[in-house]
Amino acid sequence: MSEFPEAPSPAFLFDLDGTLIDSVYQHVIAWRAALSGLGIDLSVWRIHRRIGMSGGLFVTALLRETGLKLTPEQIEDLQAAHADAYLEQAGSVRPLPGASELLAELSDRGVPWAIATSGYARTARLALDMLGLPEDTPMITRDLVRRAKPDPDLFLAGAALLRVDPRASMVVGDSVWDLLAARRAGALGVGLLSGGYGRDELERSGAFRVYADPADMLRRLDELGVRFE
Repeated sequence: MSEFPEAPSPAFLFDLDGTLIDSVYQHVIAWRAALSGLGIDLSVWRIHRRIGMSGGLFVTALLRETGLKLTPEQIEDLQAAHADAYLEQAGSVRPLPGASELLAELSDRGVPWAIATSGYARTARLALDMLGLPEDTPMITRDLVRRAKPDPDLFLAGAALLRVDPRASMVVGDSVWDLLAARRAGALGVGLLSGGYGRDELERSGAFRVYADPADMLRRLDELGVRFE
C-alpha cells in the first residue's frame, strides 16, 4: 500500500513570480538598485536571466560575470537591499491574467496545489492578498528549505506539504530554473511565457507543455489530466 493518498489528478506546485503574479520586472529593477548601491552596474537583461534562482546563487552568478568578490556579510546585505527595493515597488505588482481563477478552479475540482517560491516570506507572502488567497494557503518560501532553485528542495517540500509523491506532481513555472528544479524533483514541468523566457528555452529545459499565462493554462487543463470527478 502506498504511503501517499490517492489524488483525483496530479498535484500542482506553482512558482510565484512570473507564474502567478506579474512581478519579474519589479524584481529585476530591485536587484539593479541593490547592486547599484554597491557600485555594481549591470544591464537589466543580465539580471533578468537569473531571476528565479536562489538569491545566493543569483548573486554568485552575477559576481562571476563582473569579476568582483563580496564577503558573505555583503551578500546578505545585498539580498536585504533587494527585498527593501522590491517592497517599495510592491504596490505595482498585479496577478497575472487568470491566476486567481486557475487556483480557484483547481480547488473546486479537488486538485491539490501549493506555491513554492525562491522568494523569502517577507516579500512572497504579500502575493496571497492580491491573489485573494487565505493566510493558510500552502506555501513554501526560501526561509523553509536549505537550498532554492535550481535545487529541487522547494518542490520536494511543497509535495511533502500536500502529502503527495513529487513524481505524481506537475511544477508550473516561468523560468528555466523552475524546470531544472522540477526535473531534479522527479516532477513534470509546465512552462509559462509570462516571465519573459521563450517557448524554445522552456521546452529545452524540460517543459512538456508551454502556455502563455495562467489564463491559457486554465483553458487547457484537460491537456494536463485534470478532469471533473
